Amino acid sequence: MNRIVVFCGSSLGFNPIYKEAAAELGNYFVQNKIGLVYGGGKIGMMGILADTILAHNGEVIGVIPKLLEKEEVVHAEVEEMIVCKNMSERKIIMSKLIDGYITLPGGFGTLDELFEALTLGQLHIEQKPVGLLNVNGFFDATLLQLDTMVEEGYLKLTNRAMLLVADSVAELMYKMNNYKAPEISHVIHKVVS
Repeated sequence: MNRIVVFCGSSLGFNPIYKEAAAELGNYFVQNKIGLVYGGGKIGMMGILADTILAHNGEVIGVIPKLLEKEEVVHAEVEEMIVCKNMSERKIIMSKLIDGYITLPGGFGTLDELFEALTLGQLHIEQKPVGLLNVNGFFDATLLQLDTMVEEGYLKLTNRAMLLVADSVAELMYKMNNYKAPEISHVIHKVVS
């Protein structure tokens, strides 16, 4: 993979283990020459991730909506900063730049981005791997909800399996590098065509 978008919080959270995970992922990207595409912020998990990669002269591309640029959260040291109109345009731009998605701990925006990436895969608009770094069991409740959706008939098991989950960077990257998208169903094919 040449570039991966990472969705994560603009906060650090209360437990330093999350900050350490962001730095570990950043170091993995540098060592494996993977470019980062991210939300363009200098604060929180986003800032740690970008700073780690920038410290080793790795590739970092920020994509930030104009609204957030005005809030002075934009990372001034990121040379390639794309300023877009809104959050929806941000996701489209990011999608065009990358080969896969990774999600680290975060809030509403992080989950919104994760589920949009999964929906793109479910509809076969994209066939990119979507990874979840489940640091410290942060996403256990979210994963339980997905399992409930399968049990109750709202989510197909093949679509549930699209979300690649690991609690270590090395395991997650192994899964992402070996990802095979599910075959398109006849129903989806008629809807998307």
